[in-house]
Amino acid sequence: MSYDGHQLLDLAGPVEVFTTVSFLGAAPDYEITTVSPGGRPVTSTSGITVSVDGDLAATAAAEEPIDTLLVVGGIGVDAAIATPGVVESVSRLASRSTRVASVCTGAMMLAAAGLLDGRQATTHWAMCDELERRHPGTSVLADRIHVRDDHVWTSAGVTAGMDLALALVEDDHGARMAQQAAGWLVVFMRRPGGQQQFSAALRAQETTEPQLRELLAWLPDHLADDLTVASMARRVGMSPRSFARTFRREVDVTPAAHVEHLRVDAAKTLLATTDSSVATIARRVGFRHAETLHRAFRRAVGTTPDRYRQHFARSYA
Repeated sequence: MSYDGHQLLDLAGPVEVFTTVSFLGAAPDYEITTVSPGGRPVTSTSGITVSVDGDLAATAAAEEPIDTLLVVGGIGVDAAIATPGVVESVSRLASRSTRVASVCTGAMMLAAAGLLDGRQATTHWAMCDELERRHPGTSVLADRIHVRDDHVWTSAGVTAGMDLALALVEDDHGARMAQQAAGWLVVFMRRPGGQQQFSAALRAQETTEPQLRELLAWLPDHLADDLTVASMARRVGMSPRSFARTFRREVDVTPAAHVEHLRVDAAKTLLATTDSSVATIARRVGFRHAETLHRAFRRAVGTTPDRYRQHFARSYA
Protein backbone atom coordinates (compact mmCIF):
# COMPACT_ATOMS: atom_id res chain seq x y z
CA MET A 1 0.00 0.00 0.00
CA SER A 2 1.41 3.39 -1.02
CA TYR A 3 0.41 7.06 -1.04
CA ASP A 4 1.66 10.50 -2.10
CA GLY A 5 4.89 11.39 -0.31
CA HIS A 6 6.16 7.82 -0.06
CA GLN A 7 9.87 6.98 -0.10
CA LEU A 8 10.48 5.45 -3.53
CA LEU A 9 12.98 2.86 -2.33
CA ASP A 10 10.55 1.72 0.38
CA LEU A 11 8.32 0.60 -2.47
CA ALA A 12 10.80 -0.34 -5.18
CA GLY A 13 13.22 -2.25 -2.91
CA PRO A 14 10.78 -4.90 -1.64
CA VAL A 15 9.10 -5.15 -5.05
CA GLU A 16 12.46 -5.92 -6.67
CA VAL A 17 13.20 -8.58 -4.04
CA PHE A 18 9.88 -10.38 -4.58
CA THR A 19 10.13 -10.05 -8.37
CA THR A 20 13.66 -11.46 -8.32
CA VAL A 21 12.60 -14.44 -6.24
CA SER A 22 9.83 -15.20 -8.73
CA PHE A 23 12.33 -14.87 -11.59
CA LEU A 24 14.63 -17.34 -9.83
CA GLY A 25 11.85 -19.93 -9.89
CA ALA A 26 10.43 -19.90 -6.37
CA ALA A 27 7.19 -21.84 -6.07
CA PRO A 28 4.75 -20.49 -5.32
CA ASP A 29 5.92 -17.21 -6.77
CA TYR A 30 4.82 -13.73 -5.74
CA GLU A 31 1.94 -11.85 -7.30
CA ILE A 32 2.34 -8.18 -6.42
CA THR A 33 -0.58 -5.76 -6.28
CA THR A 34 -0.05 -2.10 -5.43
CA VAL A 35 -2.91 0.03 -4.12
CA SER A 36 -3.36 3.65 -3.09
CA PRO A 37 -6.15 5.86 -1.76
CA GLY A 38 -8.56 6.32 -4.65
CA GLY A 39 -6.43 4.13 -6.90
CA ARG A 40 -4.57 7.22 -8.09
CA PRO A 41 -0.89 7.27 -9.18
CA VAL A 42 1.29 8.23 -6.22
CA THR A 43 4.17 10.69 -6.27
CA SER A 44 7.27 9.85 -4.24
CA THR A 45 9.37 12.31 -2.25
CA SER A 46 11.89 12.21 -5.11
CA GLY A 47 9.23 13.50 -7.50
CA ILE A 48 8.77 10.25 -9.42
CA THR A 49 5.14 9.27 -9.95
CA VAL A 50 4.23 5.58 -9.76
CA SER A 51 1.06 4.02 -11.14
CA VAL A 52 -0.79 1.50 -8.98
CA ASP A 53 -2.99 -1.52 -9.63
CA GLY A 54 -6.04 -0.63 -7.61
CA ASP A 55 -7.97 1.42 -5.10
CA LEU A 56 -7.23 0.86 -1.42
CA ALA A 57 -10.87 1.03 -0.29
CA ALA A 58 -12.14 -1.25 -3.07
CA THR A 59 -9.41 -3.79 -2.33
CA ALA A 60 -10.25 -3.64 1.37
CA ALA A 61 -13.93 -4.29 0.59
CA ALA A 62 -13.15 -7.49 -1.33
CA GLU A 63 -13.06 -10.88 0.36
CA GLU A 64 -10.06 -12.66 -1.16
CA PRO A 65 -7.39 -13.67 1.35
CA ILE A 66 -4.07 -11.81 1.26
CA ASP A 67 -0.71 -13.36 2.00
CA THR A 68 1.23 -10.21 2.92
CA LEU A 69 0.04 -6.65 3.44
CA LEU A 70 3.01 -4.27 3.23
CA VAL A 71 2.72 -0.55 3.95
CA VAL A 72 5.56 1.65 2.70
CA GLY A 73 6.94 4.71 4.49
CA GLY A 74 7.64 8.31 3.68
CA ILE A 75 7.00 11.84 4.88
CA GLY A 76 3.50 11.63 3.45
CA VAL A 77 2.39 9.00 5.95
CA ASP A 78 0.70 11.49 8.31
CA ALA A 79 -1.38 12.96 5.48
CA ALA A 80 -2.34 9.45 4.43
CA ILE A 81 -3.34 8.56 7.99
CA ALA A 82 -5.51 11.69 8.12
CA THR A 83 -7.26 10.83 4.84
CA PRO A 84 -10.79 9.58 5.63
CA GLY A 85 -11.13 5.83 5.30
CA VAL A 86 -7.44 5.01 4.85
CA VAL A 87 -6.70 3.68 8.34
CA GLU A 88 -9.97 1.73 8.35
CA SER A 89 -9.08 0.18 4.98
CA VAL A 90 -5.64 -0.84 6.22
CA SER A 91 -7.25 -2.44 9.26
CA ARG A 92 -9.69 -4.39 7.06
CA LEU A 93 -6.89 -5.56 4.77
CA ALA A 94 -4.85 -6.67 7.77
CA SER A 95 -7.75 -8.72 9.11
CA ARG A 96 -7.58 -11.05 6.14
CA SER A 97 -3.80 -11.03 5.67
CA THR A 98 -1.61 -13.91 6.81
CA ARG A 99 1.03 -11.42 7.80
CA VAL A 100 1.36 -7.64 7.95
CA ALA A 101 4.51 -5.62 7.35
CA SER A 102 5.75 -2.05 7.12
CA VAL A 103 8.84 -0.29 5.87
CA CYS A 104 10.16 2.82 7.61
CA THR A 105 7.36 5.16 8.76
CA GLY A 106 4.78 2.75 7.40
CA ALA A 107 4.86 1.58 11.02
CA MET A 108 2.95 4.76 11.88
CA MET A 109 0.11 3.55 9.67
CA LEU A 110 0.10 0.11 11.28
CA ALA A 111 0.12 1.69 14.73
CA ALA A 112 -2.74 4.04 13.80
CA ALA A 113 -4.72 0.97 12.77
CA GLY A 114 -4.07 -0.64 16.18
CA LEU A 115 -1.89 -3.34 14.68
CA LEU A 116 1.15 -2.61 16.86
CA ASP A 117 -0.64 -2.47 20.22
CA GLY A 118 1.22 -4.67 22.68
CA ARG A 119 3.85 -5.56 20.09
CA GLN A 120 7.51 -4.90 19.47
CA ALA A 121 8.29 -2.85 16.38
CA THR A 122 10.81 -0.57 14.73
CA THR A 123 10.90 2.24 12.19
CA HIS A 124 13.38 4.73 10.76
CA TRP A 125 15.80 5.80 13.49
CA ALA A 126 14.65 9.44 13.21
CA MET A 127 11.04 8.48 13.98
CA CYS A 128 11.45 5.90 16.75
CA ASP A 129 10.85 8.41 19.55
CA GLU A 130 7.81 9.78 17.74
CA LEU A 131 6.34 6.31 17.24
CA GLU A 132 6.81 5.60 20.94
CA ARG A 133 5.32 8.97 21.92
CA ARG A 134 2.21 8.57 19.77
CA HIS A 135 1.68 4.92 20.54
CA PRO A 136 2.95 4.10 24.04
CA GLY A 137 1.42 0.64 23.77
CA THR A 138 4.09 -0.26 21.21
CA SER A 139 7.51 -1.41 22.40
CA VAL A 140 9.85 0.37 19.97
CA LEU A 141 13.22 -1.29 19.34
CA ALA A 142 15.11 1.66 17.96
CA ASP A 143 18.32 -0.11 16.98
CA ARG A 144 16.88 -2.95 14.91
CA ILE A 145 16.97 -3.38 11.13
CA HIS A 146 13.68 -5.25 11.27
CA VAL A 147 11.50 -6.79 13.94
CA ARG A 148 9.09 -9.70 13.81
CA ASP A 149 6.40 -10.02 16.44
CA ASP A 150 4.23 -13.02 15.56
CA HIS A 151 2.70 -12.22 12.14
CA VAL A 152 3.57 -8.50 12.22
CA TRP A 153 6.88 -7.38 10.70
CA THR A 154 8.32 -3.86 10.77
CA SER A 155 11.59 -2.49 9.44
CA ALA A 156 13.86 0.52 9.65
CA GLY A 157 14.05 3.00 6.81
CA VAL A 158 14.88 2.98 3.12
CA THR A 159 17.30 0.12 2.28
CA ALA A 160 16.12 -1.83 5.34
CA GLY A 161 12.97 -2.59 3.34
CA MET A 162 15.07 -4.96 1.24
CA ASP A 163 16.37 -6.68 4.37
CA LEU A 164 12.77 -7.07 5.51
CA ALA A 165 11.69 -8.47 2.13
CA LEU A 166 14.57 -10.95 2.14
CA ALA A 167 13.58 -12.04 5.65
CA LEU A 168 10.02 -12.60 4.40
CA VAL A 169 11.42 -14.63 1.49
CA GLU A 170 13.44 -16.73 3.91
CA ASP A 171 10.28 -17.32 5.93
CA ASP A 172 8.49 -18.47 2.75
CA HIS A 173 11.19 -20.29 0.79
CA GLY A 174 14.17 -20.84 3.07
CA ALA A 175 17.59 -19.30 3.55
CA ARG A 176 19.07 -20.61 0.29
CA MET A 177 16.51 -18.80 -1.86
CA ALA A 178 16.92 -15.61 0.16
CA GLN A 179 20.69 -15.83 -0.32
CA GLN A 180 20.27 -16.41 -4.06
CA ALA A 181 18.05 -13.36 -4.34
CA ALA A 182 20.49 -11.23 -2.34
CA GLY A 183 23.31 -12.31 -4.64
CA TRP A 184 21.27 -11.60 -7.77
CA LEU A 185 20.47 -8.13 -6.47
CA VAL A 186 24.16 -7.59 -5.64
CA VAL A 187 23.37 -6.95 -2.00
CA PHE A 188 26.75 -7.05 -0.25
CA MET A 189 25.35 -8.43 2.98
CA ARG A 190 21.85 -9.41 3.97
CA ARG A 191 21.57 -8.01 7.46
CA PRO A 192 19.75 -9.94 10.20
CA GLY A 193 16.96 -8.18 12.01
CA GLY A 194 18.97 -7.82 15.20
CA GLN A 195 21.71 -5.81 13.54
CA GLN A 196 21.88 -2.17 14.58
CA GLN A 197 20.76 0.69 12.32
CA PHE A 198 24.02 2.52 13.08
CA SER A 199 27.54 1.20 13.46
CA ALA A 200 29.52 2.30 16.49
CA ALA A 201 31.92 4.26 14.27
CA LEU A 202 29.08 6.24 12.71
CA ARG A 203 27.54 7.08 16.07
CA ALA A 204 30.90 8.38 17.30
CA GLN A 205 31.41 10.85 14.46
CA GLU A 206 29.12 13.41 16.07
CA THR A 207 31.39 14.23 19.02
CA THR A 208 32.45 17.87 19.40
CA GLU A 209 35.47 17.21 21.67
CA PRO A 210 38.73 17.37 19.62
CA GLN A 211 40.57 15.00 22.02
CA LEU A 212 37.81 12.43 21.82
CA ARG A 213 37.46 12.81 18.05
CA GLU A 214 41.12 11.91 17.60
CA LEU A 215 40.80 8.93 19.93
CA LEU A 216 37.62 7.71 18.22
CA ALA A 217 39.31 7.86 14.82
CA TRP A 218 42.29 5.91 16.21
CA LEU A 219 40.34 3.14 17.92
CA PRO A 220 39.10 1.06 14.93
CA ASP A 221 42.69 0.39 13.82
CA HIS A 222 43.90 -0.59 17.30
CA LEU A 223 41.21 -2.91 18.61
CA ALA A 224 43.72 -5.50 19.84
CA ASP A 225 45.50 -2.90 22.00
CA ASP A 226 44.90 -2.28 25.71
CA LEU A 227 41.66 -0.30 25.58
CA THR A 228 40.79 -0.05 29.23
CA VAL A 229 39.35 3.22 30.48
CA ALA A 230 42.65 4.01 32.21
CA SER A 231 44.64 3.41 29.02
CA MET A 232 42.34 5.51 26.83
CA ALA A 233 42.25 8.27 29.43
CA ARG A 234 46.05 8.45 29.44
CA ARG A 235 46.05 8.71 25.66
CA VAL A 236 43.89 11.84 25.72
CA GLY A 237 45.53 13.33 28.82
CA MET A 238 42.52 13.07 31.13
CA SER A 239 41.82 11.40 34.44
CA PRO A 240 39.86 8.13 34.10
CA ARG A 241 36.87 9.62 35.89
CA SER A 242 36.78 12.79 33.77
CA PHE A 243 37.36 10.76 30.59
CA ALA A 244 34.54 8.33 31.34
CA ARG A 245 32.12 11.16 32.13
CA THR A 246 33.05 13.16 29.00
CA PHE A 247 32.94 10.08 26.80
CA ARG A 248 29.46 9.13 28.00
CA ARG A 249 28.20 12.66 27.42
CA GLU A 250 29.65 12.92 23.91
CA VAL A 251 29.15 9.39 22.55
CA ASP A 252 26.07 8.41 24.56
CA VAL A 253 27.55 5.08 25.67
CA THR A 254 30.29 4.11 28.09
CA PRO A 255 33.86 3.72 26.78
CA ALA A 256 33.70 -0.03 27.40
CA ALA A 257 30.42 -0.39 25.50
CA HIS A 258 31.79 1.61 22.57
CA VAL A 259 34.91 -0.53 22.35
CA GLU A 260 32.81 -3.68 22.48
CA HIS A 261 30.57 -2.38 19.67
CA LEU A 262 33.64 -1.59 17.54
CA ARG A 263 35.07 -5.04 18.13
CA VAL A 264 31.80 -6.74 17.23
CA ASP A 265 31.51 -4.63 14.06
CA ALA A 266 35.04 -5.65 13.07
CA ALA A 267 34.29 -9.29 13.85
CA LYS A 268 31.21 -9.18 11.60
CA THR A 269 33.35 -8.01 8.69
CA LEU A 270 35.96 -10.73 9.28
CA LEU A 271 33.31 -13.43 9.62
CA ALA A 272 31.80 -12.41 6.28
CA THR A 273 35.02 -11.91 4.34
CA THR A 274 37.58 -14.41 5.70
CA ASP A 275 37.78 -18.08 6.61
CA SER A 276 39.59 -17.39 9.90
CA SER A 277 38.33 -19.32 12.90
CA VAL A 278 36.12 -17.61 15.44
CA ALA A 279 38.92 -17.89 18.01
CA THR A 280 41.38 -16.20 15.64
CA ILE A 281 38.91 -13.44 14.84
CA ALA A 282 38.24 -12.92 18.54
CA ARG A 283 41.94 -12.31 19.17
CA ARG A 284 42.33 -10.06 16.12
CA VAL A 285 39.56 -7.73 17.29
CA GLY A 286 40.71 -7.61 20.88
CA PHE A 287 38.74 -10.32 22.69
CA ARG A 288 40.95 -12.69 24.66
CA HIS A 289 38.73 -15.71 24.19
CA ALA A 290 36.22 -16.91 21.61
CA GLU A 291 33.59 -17.21 24.33
CA THR A 292 33.91 -13.51 25.12
CA LEU A 293 33.21 -12.73 21.47
CA HIS A 294 30.23 -15.10 21.53
CA ARG A 295 28.68 -13.29 24.49
CA ALA A 296 29.30 -9.82 23.04
CA PHE A 297 28.06 -10.91 19.62
CA ARG A 298 24.82 -12.28 20.98
CA ARG A 299 24.20 -9.08 22.95
CA ALA A 300 24.78 -6.84 19.95
CA VAL A 301 23.54 -8.89 17.00
CA GLY A 302 21.11 -11.35 18.54
CA THR A 303 22.80 -14.42 17.07
CA THR A 304 26.08 -16.34 17.25
CA PRO A 305 29.21 -15.69 15.18
CA ASP A 306 28.83 -19.09 13.51
CA ARG A 307 25.24 -18.46 12.48
CA TYR A 308 26.13 -14.97 11.27
CA ARG A 309 28.85 -16.48 9.08
CA GLN A 310 26.43 -19.08 7.68
CA HIS A 311 24.17 -16.26 6.52
CA PHE A 312 26.75 -13.84 5.18
CA ALA A 313 30.06 -15.51 4.41
CA ARG A 314 31.37 -15.05 0.89
CA SER A 315 33.22 -17.82 -0.95
CA TYR A 316 36.96 -17.77 -0.53
CA ALA A 317 39.27 -18.11 -3.55
